[in-house]
Amino acid sequence: MNYSKFFQSKTFKIILWSLGGLVAFLLIFKMGMSVGFRKANFSFRWGENYHQNFGGPRGGFLGNWSGKDFIDAHGVTGQIIKIDGNTLVIKGRGDAEKIVALDEKTVIERFRETLKPADLKVDDLIVVIGEPNEAGQIEAKLLRVMPPPVGGAPPMMPPPGGRR
Repeated sequence: MNYSKFFQSKTFKIILWSLGGLVAFLLIFKMGMSVGFRKANFSFRWGENYHQNFGGPRGGFLGNWSGKDFIDAHGVTGQIIKIDGNTLVIKGRGDAEKIVALDEKTVIERFRETLKPADLKVDDLIVVIGEPNEAGQIEAKLLRVMPPPVGGAPPMMPPPGGRR
């Protein structure tokens, strides 16, 4: 058999292009499988660690919904009971006291008005979003002062263990 004629023939070129296309297809398929596996693994781990990262229910979303299984790891809603410079003590859900540290980057707002730490008063109702520090305090990133309750209604926090 004459190999030089075979390698120059149209049949050889078709076989070569077909094999090249098959290899390219298999590589693309394998990359898609790899990306899909990584996305599924991320989603699985994200769901498993949701409570740790975002304070969701300990038993997962299909678990116990008794109303007292949520934590405020990265924030607090409550009433200011003490102001000491740039540190606030907040009485939150279940009368738990949380310490909130303010700094120059903390955004403090009431409605659309930007406030300063000196504008805060004891008994203000606030919502704090931040992150915990090594001392167990919440380093506030955003602090919203809520309007006072209307008609002597209790603060906007649900009672421990249930709904109103």
